[in-house]
This record gives sequence, C-alpha cells and structure tokens, in this order.
Amino acid sequence: MSSIAYRKQFRVLSVTLAVGVAIMGVKFFTYLITGSNAVLADALESIINVVAGSFALYSIYFAARPKDLDHPYGHGKMEFVSAGFEGGLITLAGLAIICKSIYNFFVSSHLGNLDYGLVLTVITGAINFFMGLILVKMGTNNRSAIMVADGRHLKSDAYTSVGLLLGLGIVYLTHVAWLDNVVAIMFGLFIIYTGIKTVREAYAGIMDEADLLLIDNLIAILNKHRSPNWIDIHNLRVIKYGPDYHIDCHVTLPWYFNLTEVHDEMEEIAATIKEHLGHEVEFFIHPDPCLPTSCKLCTKPDCTVRRQPFEYRVDWTPAIVMKNKKHGLDQSLPPSPTN
Repeated sequence: MSSIAYRKQFRVLSVTLAVGVAIMGVKFFTYLITGSNAVLADALESIINVVAGSFALYSIYFAARPKDLDHPYGHGKMEFVSAGFEGGLITLAGLAIICKSIYNFFVSSHLGNLDYGLVLTVITGAINFFMGLILVKMGTNNRSAIMVADGRHLKSDAYTSVGLLLGLGIVYLTHVAWLDNVVAIMFGLFIIYTGIKTVREAYAGIMDEADLLLIDNLIAILNKHRSPNWIDIHNLRVIKYGPDYHIDCHVTLPWYFNLTEVHDEMEEIAATIKEHLGHEVEFFIHPDPCLPTSCKLCTKPDCTVRRQPFEYRVDWTPAIVMKNKKHGLDQSLPPSPTN
C-alpha cells in the first residue's frame, strides 16, 4: 500500500480515537446517573475501544514503514498483531461484564434517571455505528485488518447499544431491576463472540492461512487470460503482509524457450494478475521446463517438438494449482473435454 493510503488511514483512525474518547466520557456519565450494569458494560467496552484504537493508530504508523534488511517483506504483519490484540481486549471486556452482572444478582444496585440514560445511549450508539461503517468499508477496500477490526468493534458496540435500549426500556416500564443484569450478560456473551472472531481472523493472517476466496479469484483471472505457453501453474501460494500480497508459484513453460522468453512469460503472468486483481502484489515465479509427459495437456498449437498428441486441457482449480506437482505427472487428474 502506498504511503498516501497509510496517511489517510492514520488520519481517519486519529479522528475515530478522538471521538471514541468523547463517547467513553458520555457513557461513564450515563452510568453515574443511572447506576445501570448494562450501561456500565457499555462504558467498559468503550475503554477497550480507546485502548485498541490507540494501539491501532501506532500499528498503522508501524505498518507503513518501508521494507528494510530486517523486514524484507515489510511491516504489514503488524496489522494482524494489532487486530489480535484488539480481539483479546474485546473478549476480556465481555468476561468482565458477565462477572460484574453475576455479582449484582446478589448485591443489587440502585437504578435511576433511565430516561436520560436512554437518550444518551441512542446518541452514542448512532455515532459508533456510522463510524464503524466507515472503518469497515475503508478497511475492506484497502485490505486493512486493523481498520476492519476497529470498525467491527464499533459496530458491535452499536449493536449492544440497541440491546441496551431494549433492556433499559423494559426495566423502565416494569421496574424489575434484575433484568438489567440479564441484559448485561447477553451483551457480554455477544462481545466475547466478537472478540473471539477477531482473534481468529488475526491468527489466520499471522499463520498465513490460505484465503480460498482470494485464491479462487486469482485462479479465475489466470484461467480467463491463460496463454498457451503456460502449460501449467502449480504450487501456488499467497501470503498476506497487511494490505499487500506476496504470490509465488511454479509455471511450466516450453523447454526450448530461451532465458529472455521465459522472463517475458513470467512478466506477463505478473502483469495480468496485477491488472485484474487491482492491489499491490509482489511475485516470486519459478519457471519449470515442460517434460514429454506434459504434451498430452499442452494446448500450444505451434509446438514443433511435441512427443505426444494433445489429449485434454486441465481447467485450473485450487485443488490442482495449489499442489506442488506438475499436471502432466499427476495421473489422478480427471480428463476434461478436448478443446
């Protein structure tokens, strides 16, 4: 990602953090005037928003640093670390909320000024929801795990505010105070779910888990713009470094191509993916010479040294392309109709 994009993200997260601090103050004020555990649960999550937002801001700054000798792939992995950290904080906040609510089943607290609490909850919930929408949209467009995690957190905060409104409304109408604790526990469970999901996605990024949707898209691009010279592509792997991708694969080319022709074919593969994927991509493409056993699936019409007649074209799929094996040597491949 360009430094301009990182600076834009930094500015957006800075504004989000400032607004988050203000919202946290409003929520704690709401708790002081209402004494509601459900409101306290909402306020405690705001602390997590501020802490996580501060760490996200630093992480964007760190991830934007250029590649160096110690980090040849850049610093983008910091985004996943930040997202995992935020997910852990979200989960801890949910546990704290549940423990506090269970405690108050035995030690009751006085509730008051619920009408003011409802109004303030509507205002803070709406602000969080719209900020969350903006962050998730920007994070998705820029493949920023930090912004997506922060946006989801704010949206989950807004969803719990809706539940908080319902809970406080019920307590306000029925005057049954213990329902406040039930509502808070439900908030806590939802918050824990959000936190675990965020940690899981961050862990997948750190561990380079295969993104099958991305790989499907990548293979669709290669199939659509496939050259007869690309006899097969195998051992395809995609690694995420924050918003950037590192793609490596093996491509089987005619054995009689000279070094310049091989280089040109690899450049064409890289250019095709970059043009249609629309994101920052780094490539490592390893060329392999074709073998006589590859002839049966080679679609190159002008080959003058063919050893076997063409039999069928292999349609590239993740199950085939991700294997570390040339297609012509894989006897388990089902033949496709001859093209």
